Amino acid sequence: QVQLVESGGGLVQAGGSLRLSCAASGLTFKVNAMGWFRQAPGKEREFVASINWTGTRTYYVDSVKGRFTVSRDNAKNTVYLQMDSLKPEDTAVYFCATSLGAVPSSDPGRYDYWGQGTQVTVSS
Repeated sequence: QVQLVESGGGLVQAGGSLRLSCAASGLTFKVNAMGWFRQAPGKEREFVASINWTGTRTYYVDSVKGRFTVSRDNAKNTVYLQMDSLKPEDTAVYFCATSLGAVPSSDPGRYDYWGQGTQVTVSS
């Protein structure tokens, strides 16, 4: 049984930082691409970042480039999203997802398993 559990969300002031974690179990983590997505109220789920299984290739949506950093620790079966210089428009529920394929993607349809999400709220 594949399980993804996000943690690290919370309330932060604009300009602050948060680090999200996503712990995976029930799969061969080290060969899977991982992605982070977010969904704000009334909006569609949006791609945020993805990382390949070695951690050598990362991708970001333009709006977070230079502020967010995705990384992974395969020994701990965990992927991270370091979020700096947070803005009110980053407020959303953040989800991690895993693809049974090794190639990271911005398409949510390419991901096979999802976590339950963690709320990030950035106040102005």
